[in-house]
Amino acid sequence: MRHRYGAHFHQFADLHLPGGAGLFPVAVLLHGGFWREQHSLELDDGLARDLAGRGWAAWNVEYRRVGEVSGGGYPVTLEDVAAAIDFLDTVDAPLDLARVVAIGHSAGGQLALWAAARRDAAVPLAGVVAQAGVTDLRAAERDPDGEEAIARFVGGYAADVPERYADASPIERLPIGVPQLLVHGTEDVRVPAAMSRRYAEAARAAGDEVELVLRPGEDHFVHLDPGGGAWADVLRFIERFG
Repeated sequence: MRHRYGAHFHQFADLHLPGGAGLFPVAVLLHGGFWREQHSLELDDGLARDLAGRGWAAWNVEYRRVGEVSGGGYPVTLEDVAAAIDFLDTVDAPLDLARVVAIGHSAGGQLALWAAARRDAAVPLAGVVAQAGVTDLRAAERDPDGEEAIARFVGGYAADVPERYADASPIERLPIGVPQLLVHGTEDVRVPAAMSRRYAEAARAAGDEVELVLRPGEDHFVHLDPGGGAWADVLRFIERFG
């Protein structure tokens, strides 16, 4: 079922409910695509259906993204993610809002970790998963293979708008204060696995509980396969909240 959490046509989320009676734990899905408007929540449809089949309510979120039509970027995209998660408090469905986790792939991993770090959330997250997440925006901005995606999302380079990077980059918001899982393929050429390694070290040093799973030989897009081993790692981690 589709719900609108704002007036813009990209401010909506699809709720996939399991069969039977609730209360259901909730998984918030935040898709990737370098925050660009040509990539949509359809990327996570398969994961959402799989979660619903396993007894989870899946909240597959769309948000305003970078581009002339969508009009997203900093801070609009972050505001949308916060609003979409907090909107769960108003949804007429048997949801257990004490058991809400966020799962984000790539750019969605940045959004999920950012959301988990919020201190004023109406619906706080109990845990968070970053699948090949962009956890360090400053480091990613310097990546020559990054296609200028970070600067376009944040609205400038780190040297020019350092306060925006400090606000949006997960590694600069530590400690987050909730359990975290980072899953990353060692052959990922879109978001290098070294980024997850550095983030995990920094998060643990800050006192966070972080599990890092590096999957040998796997690339950036294996995380979207509900039949794959990377997704099995996610399912194992969220069992603690289910």
